[in-house]
Amino acid sequence: MTMAATLTIRDLGKTYPATGGRPAVTVLDMDEPFSALDCQTRNRMQAFLIDVWAKRRDTILFVTHNIEEAALLSDRIVVMTPKPSRIEEIVPIDLPRPRQRTDAAVNALRSRIFETLGRLRREER
Repeated sequence: MTMAATLTIRDLGKTYPATGGRPAVTVLDMDEPFSALDCQTRNRMQAFLIDVWAKRRDTILFVTHNIEEAALLSDRIVVMTPKPSRIEEIVPIDLPRPRQRTDAAVNALRSRIFETLGRLRREER
């Protein structure tokens, strides 16, 4: 069963052909998939996504405006500038899993991203 089918989202997973003897890579594009959910459902879906990823290790391109969600789910966070959008910073995340919302390292990461966004907002004026 594909990751997309597991998530009951059909036709979103894209498989790219194998090159150089490497197996095909499945990429699941997720653009703000949990943004309309209440907090408890969002937390359950985040945990479910982490469980599925841990079993399959497929690549997930996850777009979110929720910094906590990015810190919990990501291996790296790409911080974008306001219009015109460009990459301001790529923040690698080297924290063990599972991550907890209350972990000091997760909170430090959130603070770092908030500081970057605050600087961008000040520069925009």
